Amino acid sequence: MPRATWSGAISFGLVSIPVKLYTAVSKKSVQFNQLDGRTNARIKMKRVSTLDGEDVPYEELVKGYEVSKGSYVVIEDDEIAALSPKASRTIDITDFVEEADIDPVFYDSGYFLMPDELSRKSYALLAEAMEESGRVAIATFVMRTKQHLAAVRPVDGILMLSTMRYHDEVVEASDLPGFDEIAEVEVTEAERAMAEQLIESLAAEFEPERYEDSFRNQVMDLIERKASGDLATVEAPAAAEDEAVVDLLAALEASVSAAKDARKRHPAAKKATKKPATKVADKKKPAAKKSSAKKAAKKKTSKKKADLPEAKSA
Repeated sequence: MPRATWSGAISFGLVSIPVKLYTAVSKKSVQFNQLDGRTNARIKMKRVSTLDGEDVPYEELVKGYEVSKGSYVVIEDDEIAALSPKASRTIDITDFVEEADIDPVFYDSGYFLMPDELSRKSYALLAEAMEESGRVAIATFVMRTKQHLAAVRPVDGILMLSTMRYHDEVVEASDLPGFDEIAEVEVTEAERAMAEQLIESLAAEFEPERYEDSFRNQVMDLIERKASGDLATVEAPAAAEDEAVVDLLAALEASVSAAKDARKRHPAAKKATKKPATKVADKKKPAAKKSSAKKAAKKKTSKKKADLPEAKSA
């Protein structure tokens, strides 16, 4: 069962809603330990001085900030403690903003906010009001001696909190090399139309379960096989040679064709394209009417032939 990582209250105006914070993401990765290749013994890292190579006891370690190459300003723990944000158990909402105004690059870690038993009604009221307004709450709170900027938003009746990056932590695209040159690139209408067609051919509903970390799965499979006694090694695939794209339009057309073929082969696509057969009642016309129609058509054809001039013999 998930354990709360923080407890406090959502505060805005004179309203206070006790809540607990639960991690919304469980990151998956393969963790390796460094071993001695000769004995498989675990490697232990030591803290040594670059001056004489001697071990440095933990109690002798201090914090230093490098202001220039090899030059440090030493900061004491009590000096840091004096500047640390005041411990608080409240998520202080300062603004309600439009969700579309927040660039996803500002989002960091995600959490669930769950209410105490006695605050469920006020919690549900806040979630419903935010859902109706389409707004996200911007707040600040302190967790583990660090002050965080956060966004609180309703998702299916549950409030989610995402810690956010501060504006000076986000790299401006205009600072990147080649940014100005991109605006000068010209594309043709045919290329744009083909690119839009490619996007449309790959359009789909977002289904998170469709995407997997194939590399991590393969690594774990290798570990399980080797742990069970299968010592077979894995050969690295041959590196694919880079092929220069000569004709952008031709590449787009080929991509669209490949995407359409892939969609046709997909089981879900085949199922969707099968339509139930519709029964159409046979409407038999009277034989006299059919005969009259044929005679009229034959008469009309004969008349056209008669109007044509006779072909001259060579």
